Amino acid sequence: MTTPRPLTAVPTPPARRTRWTDADLMREEFPPPKWAVPGLLAEGVNLLAGAPKLGKSWLSLGLGADIANGDCVLGSIEVERGPVLYCALEDTGRRLQRRRKQQIAAGGRAAKMLTLETACPTMTAGGEDVLREWLEDNPTARLVIIDTFEKMRGAVIPGVSAYSGDYAAGARFKQLADEYSVPFLLIHHVRKQGADDWQNLVSGTAGLTGAMDATLVLERGRGQADGVLHVTGRDVEEADYAMTFDAHAGAWTKLDGPAADHLVADTRATILRLLRDHGPLTPKAIAEALELNPSTIRQTCKRMADDGQLHKTTGGEYSAPQQ
Repeated sequence: MTTPRPLTAVPTPPARRTRWTDADLMREEFPPPKWAVPGLLAEGVNLLAGAPKLGKSWLSLGLGADIANGDCVLGSIEVERGPVLYCALEDTGRRLQRRRKQQIAAGGRAAKMLTLETACPTMTAGGEDVLREWLEDNPTARLVIIDTFEKMRGAVIPGVSAYSGDYAAGARFKQLADEYSVPFLLIHHVRKQGADDWQNLVSGTAGLTGAMDATLVLERGRGQADGVLHVTGRDVEEADYAMTFDAHAGAWTKLDGPAADHLVADTRATILRLLRDHGPLTPKAIAEALELNPSTIRQTCKRMADDGQLHKTTGGEYSAPQQ
């Protein structure tokens, strides 16, 4: 029989103040937000969405290991070391071991402060208690990663709208994140249909993104190493970060400079190859075929036409020049 873990008193956190006069509010001194990754992941609940098999789990695992070790995240961002919980709910122990061995062989380090979990109840069936227990055992926690959100969101409340259901599911995680002042990162998917605004790529209703403190969307064309990480939120500045993925190392790196500077050349070459293979297409059809942001493709096609790299028809289709 396993010896029960001795019970210890959990310190009661001070009550959160929720009401002020305007004068009191101006005098209040609030602590700065706790960052898992400065400028990118702050305390509260953060949603990272991307297409399946795009590298979200590699990104999550790398973030967790680097923060647990206090190593630079994404190759350049300094972080504070501390415990990290990574709930890899679509993986097995064997797969996680293989990925960590690959990362360590490529220059990574074993992370003693990284806890890896492959099974957890949903938030409405005991999952909240599991997370709470880990947070109480790790009072200096830096990050909790849930991969994926859908695996742990819990049962839909009967009779509520899809918007209300999504908002309630996100709010369950936010309550914990706010209570413990620890950043949460929820991994999610994007919808199959394209969207002019990258925030509308997130699968589900606006209730889900509305419950989040920050939303991140990772985009990368199939077969391409470079991608872009879109970020917006309450405590983070809206930005697009150029990213590159090293499949051998299983690691994402943030590139210097504006995302457009890194992506435009690859995107233009990919568009030209597509149009030479398939003939004239609209920007929407190009975006769907390449699984890229329609707004980005529309602007890129216009610039390519202005530069003489594409021909535009009266029907709004673009074609590659004759060779």
